Amino acid sequence: MRADDRTAEFVEFTRTHRRDLVRTATLLCAGDEAFAEDVVQTTLTRLYLSWRRVRRADSPLAYARRSLTHAFIDETRRAHRRRETATADPAGELVAEPTTPGTDLDTRAVVLAALASLGPRQRAVVVLRHWHDLDVAETARVLGCSTGTVKSQNARALAHLRTVITPAEHPTLEASP
Repeated sequence: MRADDRTAEFVEFTRTHRRDLVRTATLLCAGDEAFAEDVVQTTLTRLYLSWRRVRRADSPLAYARRSLTHAFIDETRRAHRRRETATADPAGELVAEPTTPGTDLDTRAVVLAALASLGPRQRAVVVLRHWHDLDVAETARVLGCSTGTVKSQNARALAHLRTVITPAEHPTLEASP
C-alpha cells in the first residue's frame, strides 16, 4: 500500500469516526474536553502509525475505541496528569458549551460529575458497557481483562453512582432497576 493511499484511507476514517471518538473520550474524561481532545489525538496518532493493522481488523472503529480506552488509561497513570487540576477560566467568565436541541445541561453536569468520581478503569467499564452497549465479553476484550473483572468493576461503579446520583436530588434521572 502506498503512503498516499494509506493517508487517504486514514483521513476518511477520521472524518467518519472522529466525532464518535471525541464523544467517547469526553465521557471517559468526565467532561474534561481538553483532556478528551488530547486522548483522541494520541489515539489517532497511534492509529495512523499502525494503519495497516487497523485496516485489517474486523472492525476498525472497535479497534479505534480499544486504542482510545488504552490511551485514556495510560494518560491517567502518568504522574503529571495526577498532579494537574482543572481550574476555572482565568478571566472568571463562563464559557458556553455547544448544545444540541433537547440537551439538559443540568443532567449532563450531574452525569459528568458522577463519572469524574469514578476511577479510570471503572469509568471505562461504565462507558463501554452502558454508552456503547458492549457486552461483558467485548468490554473485557477491549480492556484486556477478565469478564469477572468487568462484572465486579461495573457492579462497584454502579453502586457508587447510585450513591452519588439520587433520584430525590435529581428527578430527571431515573434510578436503574
